[in-house]
Amino acid sequence: MQDLPILHKLSEFYKLFYLYREKFPQKDKYALGGKLEQALIESLELLFAASVSAKDQKNQILTRAAIKFDLLKFLVRVAKELKIMDLKKYVALESQLIEIGKMLGGWQRSLKENSPQREFSD
Repeated sequence: MQDLPILHKLSEFYKLFYLYREKFPQKDKYALGGKLEQALIESLELLFAASVSAKDQKNQILTRAAIKFDLLKFLVRVAKELKIMDLKKYVALESQLIEIGKMLGGWQRSLKENSPQREFSD
């Protein structure tokens, strides 16, 4: 298995988030911070599963990964709005999330373009 760029990028995001989470207030570190980490790890797991799964299963797994990734983006935004992280940290995380989101969307589009189209007759 090759190290896919999206897996590498998301693991780099995780390393940065891990450093930022250490600075969360104690009450938020394990509540919202834990939820963020859980969504992040589940996103990594799903992307890894998609990378090693059969072609007919990839699209379904990537759809689940995209939903989990959207939750991750939402929770990062909530952390910023609650001022759990400052704007500079939010911008650093958000810029990586945008890039990862583009990679995920591109992967999904490439699967749709390369999948055979079924014709339905009446």
